[in-house]
Amino acid sequence: MANRRFEMFQYRQVLTQMRSVQSDRQIAKAKLMGRRKAAQLRALAQQQGWLDPAQELPDDAELAKVLALPAPGESAVPMLLPYQEQLKTWQAAGINGTTMYQALVREHGFTGSYSSVRRFLKTLKEDNPQATVMLDFAPGEAAQVDFGSGPKLLDSQTGKPFSTWVFVMTLAFSRHQYAEIVRDQKVATWLGCHRRAFEFFGGVPAKVMIDNLKAGIIKACWHDPAVNRSYAEFAEGYGFLISPCPPRQPQMKGRVESGVKYVKNNFLPLREFRSLVDANRQLKEWVLATAGNRSHGTTKQKPLVMFAEAEKAFLKPLPAVAPELAVWAEHKLHGNCHLQFDKAYYSAPFKLVHKKLWVKATETTVKIYHQHQQVAVHPRCARPGQKATCVDHLPPDAVAYLMRDPQWCLKQAGEIGPRCHHLVKRLLSHRVVDHLRAAQGVLRLAGKYGPERLEAACHRALIYDSPQYITVKTILGKGLDQQPPETEPVAAGVAYRGQGRFQRQQLFH
Repeated sequence: MANRRFEMFQYRQVLTQMRSVQSDRQIAKAKLMGRRKAAQLRALAQQQGWLDPAQELPDDAELAKVLALPAPGESAVPMLLPYQEQLKTWQAAGINGTTMYQALVREHGFTGSYSSVRRFLKTLKEDNPQATVMLDFAPGEAAQVDFGSGPKLLDSQTGKPFSTWVFVMTLAFSRHQYAEIVRDQKVATWLGCHRRAFEFFGGVPAKVMIDNLKAGIIKACWHDPAVNRSYAEFAEGYGFLISPCPPRQPQMKGRVESGVKYVKNNFLPLREFRSLVDANRQLKEWVLATAGNRSHGTTKQKPLVMFAEAEKAFLKPLPAVAPELAVWAEHKLHGNCHLQFDKAYYSAPFKLVHKKLWVKATETTVKIYHQHQQVAVHPRCARPGQKATCVDHLPPDAVAYLMRDPQWCLKQAGEIGPRCHHLVKRLLSHRVVDHLRAAQGVLRLAGKYGPERLEAACHRALIYDSPQYITVKTILGKGLDQQPPETEPVAAGVAYRGQGRFQRQQLFH
């Protein structure tokens, strides 16, 4: 009698037909049960006295006991009973059913089918059902926020398609929502969407329930989540509490989860968008018209009506001055005295090289902090690769090199004397090698030996046609600048016309 293809209500229906003097042939013709099966059931029913119309049929529990009907998955229990605890452990660890079956065959020589394993696993799930509780919220108590994938749009400048995201903030009481299509999920975008949502509602909820995305939560944790510094400062400015969901518990913000699906399934299909601006214009109109005036499936009320009549007055007022949207990020100062933020470079004092600094970036400025002290401020760079440098942040040697350009060197050399100016000019006019450092080095010698001796040393170097830093330094170091020169200076570019000591005499015939 233990045929699992029949449900209890089917057995009761057949027994009712038998009590009304229906034959097995008639029951089979009505496709309630086969003749052989019906004959077996009739014999058992006569034995139990169930065919007497004067008596009531027993309840389902007694029928199942007499008919020996197995519970779902029961037929697989005897074969899988030795592995029951192992299967429970694997199931709790999230192991796939096919992987469990393969392990049983490989390690224990299991000869049953995969279907038996699947049915047995189903009974284990039924023994431990996952139940949830519907949360209730007071007006203005909470808003729930989430992102969903948006439509593909074309870039107006490049003509290439780009992906988008749909930001949705749903008020937990009225189900009124704000939605916006954005390019990314960066911190600046996240904060900007919140601001526009609060301005759209005309107030701020007491708390905002979010998922564990990096723009809001740096480290997800059940008890002590680490909140993004930018988001924490933003929440403090607007006066709302951040309520992150526990890890892997998206059902705790089920209202916005459903809101995202509603936007994706009811707004995005069968629409054409010319640009991101056009898409957001259409989305706002749809939120205020279709979505706001529908009869909500749970509340059975129109979200816009509930919001206007019962929730808007309970929202916190917007601050008189909107808090500054600032993105905080921690970066290390590189050896070139610059740190990289948002693909641009900003300088900080060279003494902080290789240390981690905090960057506070707004739409117009970038401020750099070390141990809560502001050490630098720059205008926000407008394009990737741009560099914002303050000369005072560089080491003295680097500043000297940058500030003492060729024009500065020529001016300083002219103040020392004409011969020094001539030597520096020859150094800087070299066609192959950049001798800027050599010219700077020659001018620094004036600080040690004085401008008069440097002028004399340059005169001697020019006499011997050796306008080099090492020549001038050697002359000064040995005091040769104080000795009279042996010959007159050799003009640059003039060929030597004397006679060398070992020159072979030319014979004329």
